[in-house]
Amino acid sequence: MRILRPSEVKVMRTRLGLTQVQLAELAGVTQAYIAKIEAGDADPRISTLEKISKALERATTEEKRVTVEQIMASPIVAIKSDDRIEKAIRLMKSYDISQLPVLDGEAQVGSISEATIVHKIAAGENMHKLLRRSISEMMEGPLPTVGKDVDVNVVYPLLEHEPAVLVVEHGKVTGIVTKADLFKLAGKLRAKS
Repeated sequence: MRILRPSEVKVMRTRLGLTQVQLAELAGVTQAYIAKIEAGDADPRISTLEKISKALERATTEEKRVTVEQIMASPIVAIKSDDRIEKAIRLMKSYDISQLPVLDGEAQVGSISEATIVHKIAAGENMHKLLRRSISEMMEGPLPTVGKDVDVNVVYPLLEHEPAVLVVEHGKVTGIVTKADLFKLAGKLRAKS
């Protein structure tokens, strides 16, 4: 960590959108002292500048932190285990999605994806019979779950092997994150830089 010069404090504080009061609280000094430093009316000790620099660095890290809640899609589109494959296909087509969590009540019991359906058809299964089958006959295992406050970096490795990750709060599914959501995030971050 680099210790800021007194002349850099205001620039960093305003760039992060912090007030003098907020910075003072984060750094453990008074707002009046922050004001004096920024005005050039105080010659702070190195230890004080170090506290202020650390506070601004923490604030910078928090600003860059992206949580699952910020990128998740909500409400989710789901299907029940006793629904037909035909309904799953209709929902996927209608919402332009490639997978659905299977819920019984609020509990996730599995998932169904277009890849699974296409695989069955490619393997020679009769399409008319397939459309009438219930989701429970073809569903895969449940999608991984995370909390809404989890850092988005936790989701990357999960999406390497899974089509989606469900966001669960207090036992209830509140959102979903797919690879497409990560691509949208990359676009937003690129636009900011």
